[in-house]
Amino acid sequence: MDRRAFAYLVPHWRRLVLVLGISLISTAATLAMPYLSKDLIDTALVGRDNEALKRIVLLFAVLGVAGFALNVVSGLRYTRVSADILFDMRLSMYEHLQRLSPRFYARTRLGDIVSRLNNDISEIQRVAAEAALAWVGNVLFLAGSLVMMVWLDWRLSLIALAPMPLSLFALGVYRRRLEGRIADLRQRSSDIGSFLIETLQATSLVVTSNAQPRERDRFRGLNGAFIDALMRMQRVTYFAGGLPGTVLSIGSAIAFFYGGLRVIDGTLTLGTMGAFLAYQMRVFAPAQALMGLYASLTTAKVSWARVREIFDAPVDVVEQSDPRAMPECVGEVAFEAVTLSTDRQSRVLEEVSFAARPGECVALVGGSGVGKSTIAYLITRLLDPDAGVVRLDGHDVRQLRLADIRKHVVLVEQEPTLFHASIGDNIRYVRPDASEADVLRAAEASGIARFVATLPNGFGTLVGERGLALSAGERQRIALARAFLADPAVLVLDEPTAALDAIAQRQVIDGYQAVMKGRTTLLITHRRELAMAADRVVVLEGARVVDQGPPSELSGRNGVFARLFEIAPAALHP
Repeated sequence: MDRRAFAYLVPHWRRLVLVLGISLISTAATLAMPYLSKDLIDTALVGRDNEALKRIVLLFAVLGVAGFALNVVSGLRYTRVSADILFDMRLSMYEHLQRLSPRFYARTRLGDIVSRLNNDISEIQRVAAEAALAWVGNVLFLAGSLVMMVWLDWRLSLIALAPMPLSLFALGVYRRRLEGRIADLRQRSSDIGSFLIETLQATSLVVTSNAQPRERDRFRGLNGAFIDALMRMQRVTYFAGGLPGTVLSIGSAIAFFYGGLRVIDGTLTLGTMGAFLAYQMRVFAPAQALMGLYASLTTAKVSWARVREIFDAPVDVVEQSDPRAMPECVGEVAFEAVTLSTDRQSRVLEEVSFAARPGECVALVGGSGVGKSTIAYLITRLLDPDAGVVRLDGHDVRQLRLADIRKHVVLVEQEPTLFHASIGDNIRYVRPDASEADVLRAAEASGIARFVATLPNGFGTLVGERGLALSAGERQRIALARAFLADPAVLVLDEPTAALDAIAQRQVIDGYQAVMKGRTTLLITHRRELAMAADRVVVLEGARVVDQGPPSELSGRNGVFARLFEIAPAALHP
């Protein structure tokens, strides 16, 4: 572990000190019990003092119950604080992951991210809990102690162990309850895992919709349900482990009294009684498996190293300490000699320059891999260029507030993201307060309203995990409706009709032309019909802009634009 891990403990130091204080009191109560055996022998037994005997036996019982109660309180408090520390670590990583660029997700498996975010941090918390509580006890020789007790005096052992059937019954009852609590805890943990996978797959949408606070609140809610289930499980765990021992301690008190009377009567030697008491204490001391502690600490160290790799991933896009606010946006976009590399060796874009004026639809066309989608990431500032400037209304986007950029510039990606929610909720994601009328207008503009009207539950129809209950074209039009509802100054469409037929494509063209009238549309497409419907076309080849102008003018030239749509139309229109 390092200072970064220790930093998560600092905000909770008061609660940790309280847990430590309660644990110290509990330990002191436990340590006082062996010392009482000295008074038991010297004062009550040797001195043949019945009143002292009663007083000491009662004190033994009180200390046993008090020790159990203090252990429950300190254990539950530690469980809660450790769970909060665990969540702080998870939330910190989750927020860090939202700041990472598409470059990180292109080279990192999502399952690996979730494993580190969930399993590795959980392992760190588990081992930390074991290590923090390991001092409470040691490995005890329960079987040997029981054998020695019987060997010393079988009648005294029978009295001491008489409550054993009741203890086993209580243990069985609580163990059955514990199974249900564990099942509930596993489900809550699964809910968190599903949430993380779903929202991490939708990171671009969450960030560009400025929905990070809402998702953090959802995360808090799911984590709250997890903690509730965890606390319920821990309560049952403590009773399952502590109550049987408490019942047996009553047998110990009876055995102490009975054995004491026999010593006083001379039917039991003082040494036998002392030895019996020593073994009796070993029977009820908390059993701790310390042999695997080193291996557990090693596991935690490995888990923390894996977690730290995520934290060490560099954030490509960082907001300035005092960014410029942009409450209003006209929608003028300009790229000025923009250059971007993937690994500082291969260029995705090289000195790309073009502009899009308010009210203009500019189509970006070119072969696969020429950097068209990268342009979408740059204008929404999911990436920053290595050189050159991306401007919005004349301002370098690196000087603007990220929330303002993503309010005024909306991206519809080629593979749209849908949540496991209703169609209406998916459309309303960018504007949770939107009215039903606003949702309907956006759906009509995207051409999905007629389809929704045929569904029994209409906009309340669930779309399934990642929208897989719908066709690709339906998912695409719902994403378009969501973008239209956002009412952006700049709309960036990345292959918006890739999964649509000719009729649906015409509806989409009419829809975004109506919605974005007077505003700016950047249209990334391989479709000739969409390119011809644009006001201007920017043609990219080999990471550079090789031509631009009105589509009618470009189609009349024997250039890249003409070759792009005439050489391999079958490949462009499967």
